[in-house]
Parts: sequence; structure tokens; C-alpha cells
Amino acid sequence: MKYRAVAVVCVALLGLAGLCVFAAQGSDKTSPEFRKQFVDNFKRTGLNTTPGDAMMLRILVEAARAKRGVEVGSASGFGAINMGIAFERTGGHLWTLDIDPTAIRETRENLAAIGLENVVTAVEGDALKTLPTIEGPIDFVFIDAVKQDYFKYLKLIEPKLSPGAVVVADNTIQSARAMKDYLDYVQNSPDYDTVTIRSSMEKNDGMTISYKIK
Repeated sequence: MKYRAVAVVCVALLGLAGLCVFAAQGSDKTSPEFRKQFVDNFKRTGLNTTPGDAMMLRILVEAARAKRGVEVGSASGFGAINMGIAFERTGGHLWTLDIDPTAIRETRENLAAIGLENVVTAVEGDALKTLPTIEGPIDFVFIDAVKQDYFKYLKLIEPKLSPGAVVVADNTIQSARAMKDYLDYVQNSPDYDTVTIRSSMEKNDGMTISYKIK
């Protein structure tokens, strides 16, 4: 009976040790499981991009093997997190810009919570002033800020775009009028191949993706 009792205790302890190891692994903020749960449970607001669009951004970064990216409009960092995961995989870096101090603080907190603070840099300030401080070359851009300023953002960063760079503009269906100058430019310029897609129906909107030919 003593040996049986000892065996039972040993099995129980081994099982507990296994649970502890599992718990430790589950608490690793860089693990795919933790990150998926964090993204799935992210408390989004109306300013955040949708999950479908965020995943499209992640895929685009990875497919382009982008190394240096810029996001104009951080909100609380949902898009930056998704793109950050992709930039981590490509060995690249993302700069995310926002004029709202609260948005930048929340973005930094969320990036740290998921272990991406060294992959994504959150920059506070008016993007029309901070964009010129980002050094090139840039091979990925996501614009999701003041709609009337999309063309201004692009023209500030365009000289730094490398051939083959991907430029993504959000809300280009619902806000097409506000950014008409931007859309006219990327749709008619011989320097870009451009298409508008809907990867999410959550906001009944879409994104315009442009590939810089030269």
C-alpha cells in the first residue's frame, strides 16, 4: 500500500509539473497561442481597423517581404500589432504615427503586452510633421488617418518609397470623395498598379492597394 500511495503521489506531482510547464508556456507573450488570444480578445474601437483588414495587412507585409514600414494612424495599435507580427517574421521594422497622445500610449502598452515593442516604434505627433523624419527606403505604407490628407501623406513619403513598395489606404469606398485627389493619383499614375478590395464587410468599406512599379 505504501508503494502504491507513493506512486499515486509521484504521478500527481508529475501531472502538476506538466501543468506548470504548460502554464509557463502559455504565459509567453511571444508565443503564437498567446498572441492569437490577445488579438482575438482585443477591445477594438471604431477607429481600429477590422480583423479581416488587419489580417490582409499582415499577409501583404509577409508576401512583400517588407523590411521598413510606416503606418499613418495608430488608434490603439490593432493594425500595428498585426503588421508587427509580420515585420517580426521578415526581420523588419514598423513606425506607427498618431497625433493623439492617448492613442500612442495605448499603442505602446499593447505592443509591449505582446512583445513587439522592439519591432514597432510608436511616434507621437502630427504625421504631416513626423513623416519627414522617417528615413527611407520604405517598402510598406498603411494610411488610415485624416481622409482629406491622404494625398499629402503620400507625397511626403513617396520620395522614400523603394521600387516594389506597397501602399495601402483604408476607408477608400466610404470616404472616396474626401480623398479623391489621392485616389485619382494612384489610379492614374504610370508609377503604380492599383486595386480596391474588400477583405472585410464589418464597416462596409474597403482598402486601396497600390504597388510602386518604379
